[in-house]
Amino acid sequence: WYKYKIIQMNINEQLNELRQGFKDGLLKTHEQRKKYLTALLAAIENNEEALFDGLYKDLKKSKEEARLTETGFVIQDLKHTLSHFKKWMRPKRVVNNLVNFPGKSRIHNEPLGVVLIISPWNYPFNLLFSPLIAAIAAGNTVVLKPSEFAPATSTAMKQIIESVFPKNIVLYVEGDGSKLIPAMMENFRFDHIFYTGSTQVGKKIYEAAAKNLTPVTLELGGKSPCVVDADANLEVAAKRIVFSKFLNAGQTCVAPDYLLVHQSKQEAFINLLKKYIFQFYTDPVQDGHDFGKIVNEDQFKRLKKYITEGSILEGGTINESTMQISPTLLSNIDMTDAVMQEEVFGPILPIISFINKKEALDTISKNENPLAFYIFTASEANAQEWLQAVPSGGACVNNCVMQLSNPKLPFGGRGNSGLGHYHGKFGFDGFSHKKSVMHSATWFDPNIKYPPYKGKLNLLKKITG
Repeated sequence: WYKYKIIQMNINEQLNELRQGFKDGLLKTHEQRKKYLTALLAAIENNEEALFDGLYKDLKKSKEEARLTETGFVIQDLKHTLSHFKKWMRPKRVVNNLVNFPGKSRIHNEPLGVVLIISPWNYPFNLLFSPLIAAIAAGNTVVLKPSEFAPATSTAMKQIIESVFPKNIVLYVEGDGSKLIPAMMENFRFDHIFYTGSTQVGKKIYEAAAKNLTPVTLELGGKSPCVVDADANLEVAAKRIVFSKFLNAGQTCVAPDYLLVHQSKQEAFINLLKKYIFQFYTDPVQDGHDFGKIVNEDQFKRLKKYITEGSILEGGTINESTMQISPTLLSNIDMTDAVMQEEVFGPILPIISFINKKEALDTISKNENPLAFYIFTASEANAQEWLQAVPSGGACVNNCVMQLSNPKLPFGGRGNSGLGHYHGKFGFDGFSHKKSVMHSATWFDPNIKYPPYKGKLNLLKKITG
């Protein structure tokens, strides 16, 4: 108890410094924000090797995969923001209505204040720094809470943050999230909370935030389905699904969680999946350069149980010492099995056949509002039918996960898979308040809008209609 109170007192003092930094206008202007974002870009590039080392220790990510999905992603996002956020900051003029003629109406972007960003372990750099970029571009001071389950990467990230930002602009807080986050929220009202992680924890964050009417962005998960229809290009589909599913050893929130393959193509498609698993990874558990590990023992034990629930078509090899599981294809899955009730979040891909669209949609509806939906088909009309039938956070036609790579597309979930959006301008908007401002002229002031109103009804109908 005593240790907890000391932690709480220290954090409260630091949070008050962030509040004062915001009040002092340390990120008020475009020039101030640009200075820090430019310095952040240089620090990331100069410390990329340290990030590579941390990501390898925590998740066994190769440098190439780390560049593709972590540092390269953030660098692209940062450069995009630096090129555009001056325009994003400008007030947007909107047309005045007749009632308010003559005058001008604009929408101003105001920073929210002090924001809290909580990131997960699966993409520990990307999912912490990408929202940070948006928050700084929008002019907020920030608390960063990285995952305690990626400690080596966290050490490298802390070095970058503290070399760029004073602690009254960005505070980097490490430790047990189950204690630190309640300690921060108990006596301090954040102006926004951005959380990426599980739906279960997201609900707790949302509930705690509601006590202070703190707005939240929740980037959660879910069981993202992938449909391979009868008319799909099977070769391309297999290649892209294997890449996206087994990236980061399957520990990706938008990875295909399970496959629905048209019965007429199932056997041929499974053979193609096996072909590309071998081509991409050879023997990943023994000597795979391009295949990572499961983050910790709890996750490893959970995934091992899934493998026992169906028939193994490919993979299923386990290395206890390195906590690795080879890319695994499962069939003969029952919808009541845990692997179909919970988000897999690992290198295990259940495959279910379907005969018609209704059958597949009935399966998808058992886990509604997925974070992502993927459909492989040669027909644009067919693709549109699937997209309209499956509400989801985002989607791809004839691809998987690549919707994240375009900074001009919003990323976010719906329902149980999340709340709010970010990436590019959508992140800037998420960390900004849209303030309505009207400037009214004084040289013209008609009496029609003032009492008495008797006899003015028809004229009022005209100007308000």
